[in-house]
Amino acid sequence: MTRPWEADPTTGFKRRLGRSPQELEITTDNPDCPDIWELDNGDIAIIGRDLTVPLKNSLPTGVSIGADESLVVIPRSMMIAAKPDIPSV
Repeated sequence: MTRPWEADPTTGFKRRLGRSPQELEITTDNPDCPDIWELDNGDIAIIGRDLTVPLKNSLPTGVSIGADESLVVIPRSMMIAAKPDIPSV
């Protein structure tokens, strides 16, 4: 059965949502910075710490992580900074 949504591996990066990790002072400028990006096709890319394994056994009822999915975590301050850039519809 085909899933109703699939990630498009051919899309590109359009714009950062919110402020950079450097502006938020949540990075050491190493290549391990969390980030939020709108893609050319309108989807959203999240760069964060992969906590799939540590959190998979404590997911709420009805929540699952597919074999080709990961649970990533970003700082709260980053999501709050991105809120003005996220459309309401």
